Amino acid sequence: MFDPLWKLALGLLTGMIFGLLLQKGRVAKFHVIVNQFLFRDWTVVKIMGTAVVVGAIGIYALLPTDALSLHIKPLVWFGVVVGGICFGSGMAIFGYCPGTSVAACGEGRHDAMVGVLGMLLGAGLYVVFYPQLSGLLKSWGDVGKITLPEWSSTSPWLWVGGLCLLAVGAFAMFARSSGSGTPRRQEDARQQRSAV
Repeated sequence: MFDPLWKLALGLLTGMIFGLLLQKGRVAKFHVIVNQFLFRDWTVVKIMGTAVVVGAIGIYALLPTDALSLHIKPLVWFGVVVGGICFGSGMAIFGYCPGTSVAACGEGRHDAMVGVLGMLLGAGLYVVFYPQLSGLLKSWGDVGKITLPEWSSTSPWLWVGGLCLLAVGAFAMFARSSGSGTPRRQEDARQQRSAV
């Protein structure tokens, strides 16, 4: 049922390192996430995009070695749409995503702690009501357990390569549009002074 202990320990270690990098990259700051929504600061997209690319390369490189195992969830369109609406609404109201909220808790931010308690409460309610909700969520668009490479009958590396090209193009666009990035640092300094 569970992965071996060494895999769980490795997951814990990499999760701690990822949390540290989130904190050092300033992504656990409320104003950075809000500025992402306002298209003023692309830090969140850069860090999360990098994580997706590195994760995709790592997963498909380690998959043949049996160092990890994939647990593909079924693609159910109704559940994806409802989940996306809930996730987006929650992030817009809360000002954090689930990962950055936990990192912000580690920094001692009380607003994040309240939000994490809300997420845990919501997850608990979902578990309690899952038997009643599962039929509704699976009633529309259940495609089954499928990945994009399986769906398109192509190599996973084709998708990973495309993802890498997309990331390089996005980084080039961000670098060209943001210039030196000093206005963002000045705004961060202003917000830190006003918080004190």
